[in-house]
Amino acid sequence: MSSRVYSVFVKLNVLSLFVVTVAGGCGNGGNGASSAGGTTTAAGGSPSTSGGTTGTATSCVVLQCPSSVASSSDGTKLVAASNGCANSGYICTSSDSGATWTQTIAPLQKWHSVTSSSDGTNLVAVAYGDCIYASADSGATWTQRAVPAYWNSVASSSDGTKLVAATISGIYTSADSGATWTYANAVGGVSVASSSDGTKLVKATLSDVLMSSDSGATWTRTMANPDADNSGFYWVSVASSSDGTKLVAVSRGCVCTSSDSGATWTHNCDLSTSSDNSSWWQFAASSSDGTKFVAAANSGIYTSSDSGATWTQTAAPQQEWTSVASSSDGTKLVATGNTPPSAVGYIYTSSDSGATWTQRL
Repeated sequence: MSSRVYSVFVKLNVLSLFVVTVAGGCGNGGNGASSAGGTTTAAGGSPSTSGGTTGTATSCVVLQCPSSVASSSDGTKLVAASNGCANSGYICTSSDSGATWTQTIAPLQKWHSVTSSSDGTNLVAVAYGDCIYASADSGATWTQRAVPAYWNSVASSSDGTKLVAATISGIYTSADSGATWTYANAVGGVSVASSSDGTKLVKATLSDVLMSSDSGATWTRTMANPDADNSGFYWVSVASSSDGTKLVAVSRGCVCTSSDSGATWTHNCDLSTSSDNSSWWQFAASSSDGTKFVAAANSGIYTSSDSGATWTQTAAPQQEWTSVASSSDGTKLVATGNTPPSAVGYIYTSSDSGATWTQRL
């Protein structure tokens, strides 16, 4: 089980309908990076903006416990984050489709999720038990954009203006690239996704998938976990097409798709990811038109070219994959994973919709 999912699960009964923040402001960065401490807030407030980072970027050699990856629309600019396992992780970027990587000056944190605008310029990263940070220059510099909380996931509109971020006890939205945030919903999530205009949002809790068609102002439950009778099965990731019509959601045991903004769903709970059915899904991503889906498990990566009607296991090694991202046309893919028990991370890319893969880190 990934550390991201495990930490969410064990704290579910501890945190109720308020955002639990971490006293003392945001953490101080490694690699020469530093940030000013933020203030804390309860649910219903607007997290403040403060702080920045300074330092020198270095070559990214390895990611320990990589947790999230995001891609620009053309698949050229990539960003990957790690939670550092027992320590703290860092954020790396690539401007050549993953051929080379640079460790940014973002502070060392338990990074859980990253998102990118379509041009790869505006990046946002959330840290579990710490702050939200944003970059307006493809990761060259970072600014603290929200107070400490148990942030799980973040998603962005195409232009990077509208954002949605999830804690396990609430949803926050921003309409100004993260400068200010609005507490939108008291039901938190483990994963969020956004349409290109930021109007249609989808979030997964451990037990449900919910939709919003008004930028997070209101939410409607669209699907419970099809394996909810099995306590070991829960939602872990959701993804959306650009228009918010076609969706893919993965739980530990199922891959589910929708072609009508979540009004109806097709369940595939028989797509076993290992011969003994002992592995589970970790992450999903979608092409812009929602025709091509990609889903990562802890033993392989699967793709679909028909909006989830059929799935094919790719040539990616059968390893513990933790995150995957797609270019707009679904041709360029990037995936992160771990090598247990050492938790040494790796990054693979594909330029042919998953037919072949190249290890980059």
